[in-house]
Amino acid sequence: MRWPLIFTGVGLLLAFAVGWQMMGSVAGGLQFFLVASVLAILEISLSFDNAIVNAAKLKTMTVLWQKRFLTWGILIAVFGMRILFPLVVVSVAAHVGPLAALEIAIYEPQLYSVLIHDAHLPIVAFGGTFLMMVALSYFMDADKDIHWIPSLEKHFCSCAGVRGLQIGAVAVTVGMFAFAIGGHEALRFLKAAGFGLATFVAVDYLGNLLDSQGTTGTVAKGGLGAFLYLEVLDASFSFDGVIGAFALTQNLFLIAIGLGIGALYVRSMTIMLVERKTLAEFRYLEHGAFYSILALSIIMFSQVLVPVPEYITGTLGAGFILLSLLASLRYRRQNAG
Repeated sequence: MRWPLIFTGVGLLLAFAVGWQMMGSVAGGLQFFLVASVLAILEISLSFDNAIVNAAKLKTMTVLWQKRFLTWGILIAVFGMRILFPLVVVSVAAHVGPLAALEIAIYEPQLYSVLIHDAHLPIVAFGGTFLMMVALSYFMDADKDIHWIPSLEKHFCSCAGVRGLQIGAVAVTVGMFAFAIGGHEALRFLKAAGFGLATFVAVDYLGNLLDSQGTTGTVAKGGLGAFLYLEVLDASFSFDGVIGAFALTQNLFLIAIGLGIGALYVRSMTIMLVERKTLAEFRYLEHGAFYSILALSIIMFSQVLVPVPEYITGTLGAGFILLSLLASLRYRRQNAG
């Protein structure tokens, strides 16, 4: 936790300085300091399941690619998703160049926030579709032999042999939400969801292709393909946090600082889970994370119809993980010795 703590101190001091500079008072600096702290906590609470899923995938990767993900990956997560992604969204939505989008972020934060929220529907459609495919792919696995909720998960496993069932289930869910939305917005929703589905299929296929080409060299089993998968997965997780951050502030730099602090703690949690082999010690923890992902995907879809507060998303995800942790501890006690 050394580097996250150092970055927390530097980041919060920087947030205070930005607030003091922009608002011209100590009170303004303290306000920015507080908002950055809340954003960091928000990111951590929403991303613990992300850390568990990352750890589950990292344990199948070579040490070299683990290090690459934990260095390059965090740079992409912090600077790519927390800074560049909102700028790209504004650039596309406002039909302006990236530099013009940056000027809007700096000089017209209210307009910047409006443009981000206007792009909310396709963002959650893409992210929700991708995450639902991730969750169903975990549960609809014929080789899965550990079940937290046997009555439900054994049924999922029995469906694994039906080709295309995961895609069909997601398509039906997307169609139901599109029907509820109606009109022109339904078409936008369907297009973005279709892109999310195509991205999952492409990344999954490309990952399997790359990782099957050999066990040596730069493209190794559990290497580049797994790295690409994790990057897209992290991006999908990030959507909810980035959009939710605009409910607290429209300042791009403050959002980047707060969410960046949270992202570094998620990285540290991922390292801890891998190095201490926590997933092996807690039998059902991974299950809780994927139930959380499934719930998050449904929440993201629901946000196009009704507003869902971030505390509900965070509490629900943490609840699944806590319940799976308690079930794991109970299993260990019952099977001790």
